[in-house]
Amino acid sequence: MISNLHYISQPSHTDNILAACDAGCKWVQLRIKNETPDKVMPVAEAVKKICDRYQASLIINDYPQVAVAVEAAGVHVGKLDMTVAAARAITGNDMIIGGTANTLADILQHVQDGASYVGVGPYRFTTTKKNLSPILGLGGYQSILQALKEKHIVIPVIAIGGIMPEDIPGLMETGIHGIAVSGMITHATDKQAVVKRIYEQLKQLPTWSH
Repeated sequence: MISNLHYISQPSHTDNILAACDAGCKWVQLRIKNETPDKVMPVAEAVKKICDRYQASLIINDYPQVAVAVEAAGVHVGKLDMTVAAARAITGNDMIIGGTANTLADILQHVQDGASYVGVGPYRFTTTKKNLSPILGLGGYQSILQALKEKHIVIPVIAIGGIMPEDIPGLMETGIHGIAVSGMITHATDKQAVVKRIYEQLKQLPTWSH
């Protein structure tokens, strides 16, 4: 079951993941960029223990061999990193694998490669990413979701990229499965209240599905 709220970690990863789990996040992605698997492994082991304690699913960004070693729930591969198919070859069939996408073509490739979900973005400009793909905005999600519907393709779409609490209702109206956030939780003074509010907003079904 793919959660509708994904928390993406920022340095310092262990502290931020502990705080996010403590605030109620049930799906955590450890996102460490441009490091060797040896450097990522101890952090992954530490955060896996935290996630287990809080019964949260841990997804490792970019390092399938680390995900297998620590028995994480899954892997997420970036747009410029390895393909979902290549990650799947390392993890086997049972692991959750997500892929980053910016266009309908990206999503279709991930679906073909056997992705469990797709992270689609960016919704708006974000400083978290170095190589930012074209901004999608609400209209971008509407057209992508509409195209998937017409092709009868069902895959959980997770919106990502500078999303604010007030953006959530409009995004959910497009038919996305959920959202991925980083700074909104990392920088919140009352993390628990923010997480609770996000979950409540995500529960509100879009008007077209009533």
